[in-house]
Amino acid sequence: MNQSTMTRCFLLLGVLISSSLFAEDKDGFVQMFNGKDLTGWKTNGNWVIEEGNVLTLKPREGESGWQRYDDYIATDRKYGNFILDLEFKFNATGNSGVFMRVGDLKNHVTSGFEIQILDTHGKKKFGAHDCGGLIGTSAPAKMVVKPAGEWNRYTITLKGSHLKVIQNGVPIQDLDLSETKLSDRPAKGYISFQDEAKRIWYRNVRIKELK
Repeated sequence: MNQSTMTRCFLLLGVLISSSLFAEDKDGFVQMFNGKDLTGWKTNGNWVIEEGNVLTLKPREGESGWQRYDDYIATDRKYGNFILDLEFKFNATGNSGVFMRVGDLKNHVTSGFEIQILDTHGKKKFGAHDCGGLIGTSAPAKMVVKPAGEWNRYTITLKGSHLKVIQNGVPIQDLDLSETKLSDRPAKGYISFQDEAKRIWYRNVRIKELK
């Protein structure tokens, strides 16, 4: 086998391995993490994969909570219409966020939009900056986030300007983004998770792209 043939074989093997890691399940969803490393993602932060294909943030020395904004983890590619299904948990006072359609990776907040993750279990009066809120825009219909240390689930559907969010089986957002102050955000962009220098865990992160 000559060098050229060997190179082609290795390239084909790489494609096959990548395809097997990110294959569709029976419902048409694709796992966004391969259980081993951060292939398909980019970050400057200390995001690591743990057993069970769990993504977690481990703040480094000198990184204190509520003071970090630049070490998000973001997809390598952009997404437009999709269903994003994931689980998350946090410690007491935990804080993170699921960002979508981010147009500028140097400024996630003003070029995309965020579904909040925050330790607000049991809060009676809540707004757009509490867990389940569309930051700066829409409060969740109900406060259904579980206590710190327990797994929660988001199922986020984004098609055109229509956003729907189900948290722990309860619909909490259903709105037309074109009728909000986020109407100028891109129709396609990166998906990212926020670094607030607080422990956060994500697992079973799956996506199903829509036409």
